[in-house]
Amino acid sequence: MKGANIYRMKGRHLSVTLLVLTFTTIFLWAWEKNPFVTTMQSAQEQFNIHTSDFVIYTPKSSSSDYLTPNEHVEETDSESTRSEESQVPEKEFDASNFTNSFVPHMEDSGSDRTLSSKIKDCNYSKGRWVAESQRPLYSGFECKQWLSEMWACRLTQRTDFSFEGYRWQPENCKMPEFEKSAFLRRMQDKTIAFIGDSLGRQQFQSLMCMATGGEWRADVEDVGREYGLVKHRGAIRPDGWAYRFSNTNTTILYYWSASLADLEPLNSTDKATDVAMHLDRAPAFMRRFLHRFDVLVLNTGHHWNRGKITANRWVMYVNGKPLRDKQLMAIGNAKNFTVHSVARWLDSQLPSHPRLKAFFRTISPRHFRNGDWNTGGNCDNTTPLTGGSEISQDESSDPVIAAAVKGTNITLLDITALSELRDEGHISRYSVKATTGVNDCLHWCLPGIPDTWNELLAAQV
Repeated sequence: MKGANIYRMKGRHLSVTLLVLTFTTIFLWAWEKNPFVTTMQSAQEQFNIHTSDFVIYTPKSSSSDYLTPNEHVEETDSESTRSEESQVPEKEFDASNFTNSFVPHMEDSGSDRTLSSKIKDCNYSKGRWVAESQRPLYSGFECKQWLSEMWACRLTQRTDFSFEGYRWQPENCKMPEFEKSAFLRRMQDKTIAFIGDSLGRQQFQSLMCMATGGEWRADVEDVGREYGLVKHRGAIRPDGWAYRFSNTNTTILYYWSASLADLEPLNSTDKATDVAMHLDRAPAFMRRFLHRFDVLVLNTGHHWNRGKITANRWVMYVNGKPLRDKQLMAIGNAKNFTVHSVARWLDSQLPSHPRLKAFFRTISPRHFRNGDWNTGGNCDNTTPLTGGSEISQDESSDPVIAAAVKGTNITLLDITALSELRDEGHISRYSVKATTGVNDCLHWCLPGIPDTWNELLAAQV
């Protein structure tokens, strides 16, 4: 009897073992068939990035994102020089996949999805430039209240202004003529925010001129203090500006964030301190005031070069620690990572801010010819549309930003290709003080091309 019990016990153990092996086999088979069966990873493990895993390409729109003298004067006080990395365009990797594991993607509602798909079906960047006698939308002589003197080409030695006489006509989209009073009524009780570099500032100043018709407005109040946009002791200018139209309670503001990475001084008491450049964190200003925005326009691009990062003493951080991954530290890869991080974070916030319409503007093209800004490059052409007047491509000329917003509820404000055709619209060699030897083929004359960016924005809002 004792022996029989032993055999029965052995038989039970054997049955249990076979059962475990059977379930293990089924589980392993299911694992291979179903990629959604996952194990838990720590946040740190999810954040380990290996650039060798991703596709590498070079967007033509950002192949020469170098420091220019005018942008240097506008946005950084320290001297900077171009290193070998800024002289040779860096390749960028497609980060559209890895960010899905970084920030949770939020699904949108059915009604919002329908409206969003209708907007996206209309490709506003596909169309042509046409002559328009009713241009410009405001006077470059008169809009002194909002327009920086250095960008008002009517105040310089330039004599040819034919670039002002064109409007953009999308191929299959209805884009009504911009009318300032109607626009302000539509934006009643709303706040429009631009966050980005000096090209974002140009778009902000353009919209201020468009909304006022370039005329002096006593009813427009400076409300920068509400957003902490004041000039601090020792600063050349505030970090941005905010103005409110009292008649419609419409606020238009701009905040300077050239890289869209959060910047945090490592020693707030030392003016010469290094600054943590958090590639995985949206700017603190955006995080703090997002709930107050109804329209948000982001942009970045031209500050992503080694010269500017070094001059500003920016030190790349990820997960709150100095970045050690040399591949991710490459300028193109760091930019791509940051753009995707910011886009995914913003998309995750949209369900909590249902009234917010978010846009990510593509990069504004540079037009230096026969050299760069410091090697004799220029943009002397004054004849409009010498490179053609039509854009027929469906895809964006800025694949980095286009990939970042793909699959999100952020709208792509695609201005790269249509602006590429307008090389005659830059500041060029002209300036208020008639400075010789300087060519600005990055920033635009105002009135000018950024007005069109705002027309596209207004049409899609």
